[in-house]
Amino acid sequence: EVQLVESGGGLVQPGGSLRLSCAASGFTFGSYDMSWVRQAPGKGPEWVSAINSGGGTTYYADSVKGRFTISRDNAKNTLYLQMNSLKPEDTAVYYCATGDSSSWYDGSWGQGTQVTVSS
Repeated sequence: EVQLVESGGGLVQPGGSLRLSCAASGFTFGSYDMSWVRQAPGKGPEWVSAINSGGGTTYYADSVKGRFTISRDNAKNTLYLQMNSLKPEDTAVYYCATGDSSSWYDGSWGQGTQVTVSS
């Protein structure tokens, strides 16, 4: 059974940073492309970033490019999202998901972690 458990969310002031983690189990993590997805209150899910199975290629939505960095440690079965220069519009529940920028919607998702950017 695929399990994805996100952590690292919280309340942060505008301009601050957070690092999200996603612990994966129940599947061969190192064989899957992975994504981060977010959902703001009252809005649909938005793809944020993706990384290929080997970790050598990354992709970002324009809204986070230059501020967020996706990475993975296949030895630890863990996906990361380093978020810098956070803005109030980054407030959302963040999910990790199996799949790339075009297949994440039909992949497996974790339970999410709340990120709130507010002064």
